[in-house]
Amino acid sequence: MPWAALVVVVGVALGVGSSHGGPPASAAQRAASIDALVRCPSCDGISVLESSASTAVAIRQDVAARVRAGQTDGQIDSFLVSRYGPDILLRPPVHGWTEWVWVLPPALLALAVVGLVTVLWRRRNRTPAPVSADDLALVQRALAERADAGRGASEGMRAP
Repeated sequence: MPWAALVVVVGVALGVGSSHGGPPASAAQRAASIDALVRCPSCDGISVLESSASTAVAIRQDVAARVRAGQTDGQIDSFLVSRYGPDILLRPPVHGWTEWVWVLPPALLALAVVGLVTVLWRRRNRTPAPVSADDLALVQRALAERADAGRGASEGMRAP
C-alpha cells in the first residue's frame, strides 16, 4: 500500500506541476501554438505552421490578427471550424463522448494497478493450507522410494 500511495502522490504532483506554466505567452507564441494545432486545408496532414501553401499563410495571418485583437483560443478555433469545418483542427475538441477517450485509459490503468496490488497483497498474506496425515505419509513414501532407487543406481555403477 505505501507504493500505491507514492504513485498517487507523484501523479497528483506531476498533474499540478504541469498545469502551471511559466509566464504568459506572447502574441506570436500564442499564434504559433494555435497554428501548430490547425490542419492545412490544402496539404496532406500537416499543420499550417509547417506548411508554405497560400491557404496556410492566409490562415496564419488571420490567426495572428485574431490573437492581436484579443480573441481567446476557443474563439479562434470556433471561427476556423465554422469556416473550414471540424476537420481543420488537428486536436479534436474535448466534450461529450470525446472526454471518455481521455478519462478512461488513466482510470483503467489506475484500477489495474490497484487490482494488482490487492492480488499481490492477498497472495503474500495467505496462510498455507494444512497438510493432512495421508498427504504427509504419501510424500514420505515417495521420498523413500526415490532414495532407494538412487542407491540402487549408484551401487550398479560401482560394479567391477
